[in-house]
Amino acid sequence: MTADRADLVAEAIRTGTLAGLPGGHFIDGRFVESASGRRMESFDPGRGKAFATVAAGDGQDIDRAVAAARAALSGPWSRLSPAARGDILMRASRLIAERAARFAVVETLDSGKRLAEAEGDVGGVVKAFAYYAGAADKLQGDSMPVGPDHIGLTIEEPVGVAAQIVPWNYPLSTAARGIAPALAAGCTLVVKPAEQTPFTTLMLAELLHEAGLPAGVLNVVAGTGAEAGAALVAHPGIDHITFTGSVATGQRVMRAAAEHVTRLVLELGGKSPLVVLADCDFDAAIAGIMEAIFENAGQICSAGSRLIVEEAIAEPLLERLVASAKALRPGHGLSDAGIGPINSAAQLARVAGHVDRARAAGNRILAGGAVVPPEDCGGGWFYRPTIVLAHGPDDPLVQEEIFGPVLTVQVVPDFDEAIVAANATSYALVAGIYTRDHAKAWRYARAVDAGQVYINEFFAGGIAMPFGGNRKSGFGRAKGMAGLRSYCKLKSVVARI
Repeated sequence: MTADRADLVAEAIRTGTLAGLPGGHFIDGRFVESASGRRMESFDPGRGKAFATVAAGDGQDIDRAVAAARAALSGPWSRLSPAARGDILMRASRLIAERAARFAVVETLDSGKRLAEAEGDVGGVVKAFAYYAGAADKLQGDSMPVGPDHIGLTIEEPVGVAAQIVPWNYPLSTAARGIAPALAAGCTLVVKPAEQTPFTTLMLAELLHEAGLPAGVLNVVAGTGAEAGAALVAHPGIDHITFTGSVATGQRVMRAAAEHVTRLVLELGGKSPLVVLADCDFDAAIAGIMEAIFENAGQICSAGSRLIVEEAIAEPLLERLVASAKALRPGHGLSDAGIGPINSAAQLARVAGHVDRARAAGNRILAGGAVVPPEDCGGGWFYRPTIVLAHGPDDPLVQEEIFGPVLTVQVVPDFDEAIVAANATSYALVAGIYTRDHAKAWRYARAVDAGQVYINEFFAGGIAMPFGGNRKSGFGRAKGMAGLRSYCKLKSVVARI
């Protein structure tokens, strides 16, 4: 552990917080209080206690932020070359790397995730800004063969002022994968982080300003979804919305966007299937399953929350999984725990409700299935790593997103039935498979409806691979060059010679 990291962890453990956290919105290049003067608490999920307060925004603050973004869109930012935008993003990447320890500790305090997971997120953010720094001057159109008397070409232009609604499960990395490509494309932004996790997004905005971003290009308004988020997605000054969150909230965002015909990218829920065939590398499959469902306490839209296992190996596989799940020790993200807390008391109640209903319906719970008593975990919000057998494809455990450390198991007789089971929900975000038979792996990749498919490793790919879903998992893509073009509008130009 580096001295800087060790000192930050020690301060957070000793005081329950960190000094110097941002307390206001970041609008037009500086921190400001809410127009209403109101503030809200932010809670440490590992302790179940508030550790800081931040400004609580509403429509007035959104108006200020959108005005700043619109003014910046036609200001000096519009006259910067793509290479100059890339230089700013690269400086930001280096600054994030230098301050990685502070970002990670704050992310752990705010979201609850284990420090090692937060550090992985920060490392991904460093790579994201470097990737889009390099992409900024490679965003180019095409020429079209429109005949000997004409020249036809296309131009990728910034879409304008982009709004981003950031979720609480991956606050920094989700913010970065929207902010970095939007800036590379030449857009300006208004970002609304989740009310549960505002701090690292605010810190990122200040850092980008330090890296050379002109005032007003990136604005962050903290606040609830009802007061700040709703005002942002309904604002007539917004040209594009990127929303990450639940299906129900995404539907409300779509309705609000329709009023002004605002463009959308939606990343919504998931109930992702992870198929394990009898010929798999057994140890690799166990490790992959555990990571797919228990990383970030299962609070991942793309979590491998449905294990579809071939009957021939179901018994030994489940025996190993149950032992591994029972060995995970819940604890504060700054400890050496095997699994961190649930982000909020409300989310803990939702997770417990799903499992309680399954128990009442007669589902067999193989491991976990209970809230950890507060006195056993420092007062935080913890749920035991859980494995449950599904009754069948219509079981609510199969069809409903739980968003917690709960693995639903479906046992199937063969590969063909595994494909049927994988496609049997209304979600289509991620799918995975473990098998040594690459013909079957590629057949699965073609047959399963998913935005991305992982073969013999879950959560693979990195910033270069486009990410997004189909059906109720949303539409549009983040990451990669597809994510960059999400923030562009295509213009066709034809000239007669």
